[in-house]
Amino acid sequence: MNTFDFSPLFRSGVGFDRLAHLAEATLRHSGEQAINWPPYNIEKTGEDSYAITLAVAGFPENDLDVEVRDDLLVVRGNRSPLAGDADAAQNNGYQGDRRYLHRGIAFRSFARHFQLADHMTVTGAHLENGLLTITLVREVPEASKPRHIAIATAAKTLPSAA
Repeated sequence: MNTFDFSPLFRSGVGFDRLAHLAEATLRHSGEQAINWPPYNIEKTGEDSYAITLAVAGFPENDLDVEVRDDLLVVRGNRSPLAGDADAAQNNGYQGDRRYLHRGIAFRSFARHFQLADHMTVTGAHLENGLLTITLVREVPEASKPRHIAIATAAKTLPSAA
């Protein structure tokens, strides 16, 4: 495993703690088994708007859950197993009245996590044709927008004529 030292970032920057911790966590988890299901796209749909689309074919709306906690977006699909689904692999592919020769359609639950940047707000979720689209907008508050700071100087006084 490669190790990177982020301490120079902590020494020379102010307020980048979250960024450095995020980079460290990403590197730490990069060696773990990658979760590749369900597939998803992340799109930039405008200057400050985004969309995440997940392929969730076979999941009805009531089996999906979209939750935002702090700066973490969690999308869960809780698939209730079909009758005999858990035993199908052990019964030579038989499941009730069906006998599977190949099972390529996933019937499993999932949880996908997306780390959101500061000021990102989830504005909605829409399920259509097996695609769950979550819309996001960056809403920077006025207090966080750039502002001009005036530089004050000491008032110069001229000697008065006496």
